[in-house]
Amino acid sequence: MPLAESDLPAFLTRLEAVAREAGDIAMAYFRPGARTAAAVSYKGGGSPVTEADFAVDRFLFEQMRRMAPEAGWLSEETADSDERLSRESLIIVDPIDGTHAFTRGDERWAVCIALIEGGQPMAGVVHAPARGETFTAAHGHGAFLNGERLAAATRAAIAGSLVIAPRPLHSRIAALPQNIAIAPRTPSLALRLVDIAAGRHDLVISSPNACDWDIAAADAILREAGVALEEVENGELTYNRSSSKRGMLVAAPKSLIEETRNIARTISEGIDWS
Repeated sequence: MPLAESDLPAFLTRLEAVAREAGDIAMAYFRPGARTAAAVSYKGGGSPVTEADFAVDRFLFEQMRRMAPEAGWLSEETADSDERLSRESLIIVDPIDGTHAFTRGDERWAVCIALIEGGQPMAGVVHAPARGETFTAAHGHGAFLNGERLAAATRAAIAGSLVIAPRPLHSRIAALPQNIAIAPRTPSLALRLVDIAAGRHDLVISSPNACDWDIAAADAILREAGVALEEVENGELTYNRSSSKRGMLVAAPKSLIEETRNIARTISEGIDWS
């Protein structure tokens, strides 16, 4: 049975505690500025996965089964099943978002957990233990960074915005009349997104093929902070679909989302993302 909105703050408190414990597990393998102590292997597409990813995944699965026994499960490190599609509630996790960064001692990675109900994010935690930062949100109850409430900067126009975007788009962004500046790319997509709510940049454009575990927890936080996350072609996001993959994504304060989608559509025309 879905949680009542009044129950979400208590659930979020427990969710944050689980995320912090998961972060402690990962930190046991993390070496700042150096190669991880965890064994590293590689997936079919060449992306790394470590024994830390698997250890965190197992821990999260066990904890979330206790907290939300009726919910389905979707994780980057667990084989997917259509069984989750029959569930009203779904837990989506990325044990370590930004594994490349994790393996080389870069602090910009995060443990991500989201509660989805009826296809919508109801609660989310993006916990970046190496950065000492924890983003949290529950539907109708606000978004927070280390306990401080977040709200996206209010902008009347996109001119002068700061964007994180894929490298193939940089020259096209630089040529735009809106004078949009390009910020350095953060390895973790979840952190790229929630950093809008923290005021570190204004817009994110993401190349196709991100997956729901990369974005669901961040989406919960963005919505409560007044930031929209959408697909360029399909608009607003819903979750617990048969495919977890996404097209090109954009995130921006709600007042700028349509213009950001239009710009992303224009500047990506003809780009080969393969």
